Amino acid sequence: MLTEKELKEIKALQLLCEKHGGFQLKLNDVMLQNRTENVKEDFFHYEDGQLVGFLGCYGFGNKVEICGMVHPDYRRRAIFSTLLEKGLAESKKRGFKRILLNAPTSSVSAKEFLKTIPCSYTITEYQMKWQKTDLFIDSSVTIRPSLTNNDREAEIQLEVLCFGFAEEEARKYNQELTENSTEQKLIIEVEGKIAGKIRVSEVNGEAWIYGFAVFPELQGKGIGRKALSKVVAMEHEKGLPVFLEVEAKNAHALRLYESVGFRTYHSQDYYTCLK
Repeated sequence: MLTEKELKEIKALQLLCEKHGGFQLKLNDVMLQNRTENVKEDFFHYEDGQLVGFLGCYGFGNKVEICGMVHPDYRRRAIFSTLLEKGLAESKKRGFKRILLNAPTSSVSAKEFLKTIPCSYTITEYQMKWQKTDLFIDSSVTIRPSLTNNDREAEIQLEVLCFGFAEEEARKYNQELTENSTEQKLIIEVEGKIAGKIRVSEVNGEAWIYGFAVFPELQGKGIGRKALSKVVAMEHEKGLPVFLEVEAKNAHALRLYESVGFRTYHSQDYYTCLK
């Protein structure tokens, strides 16, 4: 688990790098604040007591996403290369089958570095922010906390059916979320039956939506739009700006989010590591 001091150091370095580069890094604040004890996922480099390099690994089932940064004044000293080697070694040790390197689309320094290592561009992910608009709230769709074993089984099956997890991986991932995450795990119901799931994280005065899924046989019936509208309204009433992420290839999801009022403001590119 990361200490409060380490979290503050990471955030300070992140803000400095983002200001210098004119981009936003995806360092997954929620996951950093809920690290599993005795699992090596974060790597630090200090110079004269100052954090100047950081790399975080974020596991999702059988894949891991890696994102890092180096203080602008300390670049070209192989700091990031050293951190990456450590991160890759630990990820392989933990048995991840797929390793993705994350870089802001507009980061020139990241793209230059990626040219020096064996990797291939895989996909672009868009960050979206909700712009205030009228929401259609339909009472036929309800949102409630995930509480029972039946809820957890439904969440596991949704990970398998909608996100490509193997069942064993989905069970492990769900257990980790239950034990370590502060996110709200919510169940979507229609006529008293489970139709889908959604998670909401409230961190640093922002609400982020994750893991949104509806059973395939119920898709295309407006359930997703109604459920998303309810969750957005719930977070908006708390005075929180609402954000989410979507892969560029998921055109259906992109249209759904836009129909509720989300607009793209930033993007991240992912590269499959071939080392």
